Amino acid sequence: PRAALVACALLIVVPLILPGWIMFIMNKALFMFIGVLGVAVLLRGGLLTFGYALFYATGAYAVGFSVKWWGVHELLLLVPLGGLAGFVMASLVGLIMARYREVFFAMLNLAFSMILFGALLKFYWVTGGTDGLATGTATLLGTALPAGSSGFYYFTLAVAGVVTFVVYRYMASPVGYFLRAMYDNEIRIEYSGVAVRQVVYRTFILAGTLGGISGVLAAFTIGHIVPEDAFWIQSGEFVFMALLGGFGGLPGPLMGAIAFEFIATYASKYFPMAWQMTLGIIMLLIILFQPGGLWAMYKWVEDWVGRRVSGGEHS
Repeated sequence: PRAALVACALLIVVPLILPGWIMFIMNKALFMFIGVLGVAVLLRGGLLTFGYALFYATGAYAVGFSVKWWGVHELLLLVPLGGLAGFVMASLVGLIMARYREVFFAMLNLAFSMILFGALLKFYWVTGGTDGLATGTATLLGTALPAGSSGFYYFTLAVAGVVTFVVYRYMASPVGYFLRAMYDNEIRIEYSGVAVRQVVYRTFILAGTLGGISGVLAAFTIGHIVPEDAFWIQSGEFVFMALLGGFGGLPGPLMGAIAFEFIATYASKYFPMAWQMTLGIIMLLIILFQPGGLWAMYKWVEDWVGRRVSGGEHS
């Protein structure tokens, strides 16, 4: 609760005290956080995916087509539409994915993502090919919300808050507990009479829906959609953030998304020819010395401070 209150206060105050370019980075971190939550939920069940950009691109292109064909820019319509697009895509792909585990799950999802990437490139008369699609400026109840404005930031923050609550309730439900138990022993869940395939399928649908919502907000934040949104590199960024922040708690993906965006921004500024190597070194250090990510580091510091304070009180 303390961490949540501090995080909420900081996220609300950010636009008021920091320059506009930092607000853009924070806005990007927030919509990436929504997608990273989907990856983190899957990781809680031991399900690693290298093709999560499939849903991210689905939501983004739902916006692109809505703007191109119908001229719709309304966020209250497009955010649910993007979530629905991700839901439908995950519902269809999940029928196959729920049968597989481990490396087969990861690589099969990657295959579907690359199929979408190829289709977005080849059907250029519909998708714009490598030129992509422009999204223009989003509106909220008819009022324009430019990507760099505080209004768009607060809308993204509100969506992230709702998504966080939904994921929290899901993980606190029986399905969420069975998902976490899958990480330890899937066979024992089957012995208890629960269909593990249904647990995986429902979780996959939730993750896909989150990816679609993330894609909608990304489309308006960046202002342009390209086939690379479905490429494996984009999927790798989601996994990187989930591992960097840690997926043991809901704040972990947020910490990972914010840290990744700032590290990538400053590394590309000071090491323009080696910023990717900088990210690789950081990931290597996380895996070797703190596999639980930034969230585990925070919990360790919190426990250490708590022991010191309680020890001082007793003395």
